[in-house]
Amino acid sequence: MGPLSARLLMQRGRPKSDRLGKIRSLDLSGLKLLSEHLDPKLLCRLKQLQELDLSNNQLETLPANLGLSHLRILRCANNQLGDVTALCQFPQLEELSLEGNPFLTVSDNLKVSFLLPNLRKVNGKDASSTSSQVENLNRELTSRVTAHWEKFMASLSPEEGAKKAQADFVRSAVRDVRYGPESLSEFTQWRVRMISEELVASGGTQVLDADIQERSSKTIAAQESMARPVALKRPDDVPLNLSSNKRVCTSTLARVEGSPVGADGSQPALKLEPLHFLQCHSKNNSPEDLETQLWACAFEPACEEGHTGATSQTVATCGGEAVCVIDCQTGIVLHKYKAPGEEFFSVAWTALTVVTQAGHKKRWSVLAAAGLRGHVRLLHVRAGFCCGVIRAHKRAIATLCFSPTHETHLFTASYDKRIILWDIGAPNHDYEFQASQLLTLDTTSTPLRLCPVASCPDTYLLAGCEGGCCCWDVRLDQPQKRRVCEVEFVFSEGSEASGRRVDGLAFVNKDVVASKGNGLGTICLWSWSQTWVGRGSQSTVAVVVLAWLQWSPTKLAYFSLSTCPDEGTVLCGDEEGNVWIYDVRHVLTQQPPLPAAPQAPTQILKWPQPRALSQTVTKTMVNMVVANPTFTYLAALTDSNIVAIWKRH
Repeated sequence: MGPLSARLLMQRGRPKSDRLGKIRSLDLSGLKLLSEHLDPKLLCRLKQLQELDLSNNQLETLPANLGLSHLRILRCANNQLGDVTALCQFPQLEELSLEGNPFLTVSDNLKVSFLLPNLRKVNGKDASSTSSQVENLNRELTSRVTAHWEKFMASLSPEEGAKKAQADFVRSAVRDVRYGPESLSEFTQWRVRMISEELVASGGTQVLDADIQERSSKTIAAQESMARPVALKRPDDVPLNLSSNKRVCTSTLARVEGSPVGADGSQPALKLEPLHFLQCHSKNNSPEDLETQLWACAFEPACEEGHTGATSQTVATCGGEAVCVIDCQTGIVLHKYKAPGEEFFSVAWTALTVVTQAGHKKRWSVLAAAGLRGHVRLLHVRAGFCCGVIRAHKRAIATLCFSPTHETHLFTASYDKRIILWDIGAPNHDYEFQASQLLTLDTTSTPLRLCPVASCPDTYLLAGCEGGCCCWDVRLDQPQKRRVCEVEFVFSEGSEASGRRVDGLAFVNKDVVASKGNGLGTICLWSWSQTWVGRGSQSTVAVVVLAWLQWSPTKLAYFSLSTCPDEGTVLCGDEEGNVWIYDVRHVLTQQPPLPAAPQAPTQILKWPQPRALSQTVTKTMVNMVVANPTFTYLAALTDSNIVAIWKRH
């Protein structure tokens, strides 16, 4: 398609007219238009245009001077837009469609809401919820920039020039003022720069929130709730009287029990503040839904190049028909993906590098989610859509795991007693994945947890199964593409016996494995390297135990343990609503003889009683608890449809 012509505009415009100035609706979809084809000199003649459809083209940007001041409806779906700031030229815009632009992020959604105060619908959905988030973020950023200004000006010496100082202030504010999740950093830095420049221009006058139109309280009350306050479990099934707040936040420090345990007996207990209790997986967003079961959560890895050591504060949770992506600091549900008829059991993250048609490299966070239907959905989290479905198994998928060394390699474990290794590949220009099957691993019982061996993840895979703990050789240079279990690990007296379910499995460091079975009240720490060296040619091997950790004596199963290797920490929930936390750094370096008795937890984190709830909460079941790599944030899932988030101090 070449440049637009007046004749084409009159052919595709409504009402039919021989004058461009009378056209009110214009359909330019599906013409393979590039950004340079949008001629501002031609389009600015559309003085009365109110509706414009630019969908299904190849636009990377919108020209900044199109002159369509009366435009109220704009459709730009299925293009390659990478920036939304040019939309500010349409101040009367009420409806906007941007789906199918995979390089637009959550930050761009917030920019849209900020730039277009009259916007009512985005991608066919009510825009008031996003608008409320923008107002809250803007208010907090304004407060922080103002405080930074006062501190900055107080530090200046009298001889420093005002102009230089003001320029330095803008730079320092953009560098130092932080709020919200990393996924919104583009938006927050963009707003911080704007607020800082406005503050400098006003000579230090307080910047007000007047630049964002206040929505009426009636509109805000009617918006779809993304998260609601909840009680942890109903005593005797008595209905709860819930507060009208969106979430419960409390600054009370969580109560802890258990004595500090360490090499010198002096390790202090962690201080963990409960931040948010969210009910974001409810059916129809109902606060009465305390039945939806939550199954898995995982923190997003740092995906920006050059920031591999960054701390993630974004966590994905799954349960029922929904997958939610939550910012731990603010409690904001950044994205919610629903698949009617599905029940999600597992989520796993990876980060991919893709190349656009224009040759630009982009870094994607991709979230894999799977469950009851045996399908894996690949979600482009920042853009907010599903970009691929793998029909992986005919039965439900219990768990997922990406390879730590190959960003496109994904293990899926199913109730069909098979584990399959997939290469999801890189997305094509239509942002679709074409997955290929690399290996099939047969199990004798249902695999529940997957764990690539930390010291050689491309060689061996561990799996905790209903029938025990098994290991496979997963090297791709071997000829067999279908393989049976190579080794079964058994545990000595005091832990799970041979053939007993292993429902918790994770590496504490490159060598030490934490595993948990049902009903015996212990977690086992054992050495992979020492166990493997002593294997010989045996198909059944007793693990070399390093230590036992005391855990709940419950006979209930499927409490998933997790580890924080950088901190030397093991975590596990229980049936009473507790989170058991073990600092095992001394175990990783200790020498025999081993202590005879199981090690008590460093502390037991109790559920606080949120004061905003009208009834006392007794207990709940913590199915899964995970911490981000630096143990700054901790997320826990319960059997009563609650996502709980704590922050470490």
